[in-house]
Amino acid sequence: MSTVTLAARDSATMVRRQLKRLLRYPSMTVQLVITPVIILILFVYVFGGTLGAGLGDGLSNGLGGRDAYINYVVPGILLMAAATAATGTAVMVATDMTEGIIARFRTMRISRASVLTGHVVASVIQQLLGIAVVIGIALAIGFRPNATALEWLAAAGLLTLFVVAITWLAVALGLKSPTPEAASNAPMPLVFLPFLGSGFVPTDSMPTALRWFAEYQPFTPIMETVRGLLLGTPIGNSAAIATAWCVGIAAVSYLWAKNTFNKA
Repeated sequence: MSTVTLAARDSATMVRRQLKRLLRYPSMTVQLVITPVIILILFVYVFGGTLGAGLGDGLSNGLGGRDAYINYVVPGILLMAAATAATGTAVMVATDMTEGIIARFRTMRISRASVLTGHVVASVIQQLLGIAVVIGIALAIGFRPNATALEWLAAAGLLTLFVVAITWLAVALGLKSPTPEAASNAPMPLVFLPFLGSGFVPTDSMPTALRWFAEYQPFTPIMETVRGLLLGTPIGNSAAIATAWCVGIAAVSYLWAKNTFNKA
């Protein structure tokens, strides 16, 4: 059996281990999904009427108030859902590193890369299912995208690329954290980036300094691209910038995680 085949077999085993772990502790998955759903409902039903009335014609698609705002805010909520789930990934990686199971794996004839691969693949599956749940709830309360099947596919591809990038970053943060408690706090700044971008209000409504940060941070072009694909708003060069950010974050985080794991 070739080295690649053995690595693939070991990786599949580690993915099953992580998926069973998620099934054994469903409360964490539920909590990670509920948090963005609560924020979605809060902003739509408490602030949506006022914030939706302030959207420009190019963003409201002829709608007003709450109907316009739910369409606007969903892309930011989707990224928030992925960032929130990354916290759970970092905690699980840190738990493995501190409870001795990694030391046990090192004594076994398994591919070293499979350990991290198991975390990443299982987390990506968890996050994509969570995003699907959030989309379903958004549709139930009034989200009305006008995307074609091809545009839905493109949006799904970009969201998957983002999830892979954010997962590798969470794995790297989990490996660097001394305890699972510290790991639970490390990815938290990612959760707030949609607020500091175009996730909840247009960036042109912000003060100059904050607007500059909002326009150049990585989440904004991703949200603008998803919004454009699903709702037909202008995308411009956001798609290329979003893809570059995702690929860059994934590559740097992968190398960081691999280097940290090999030195542990």
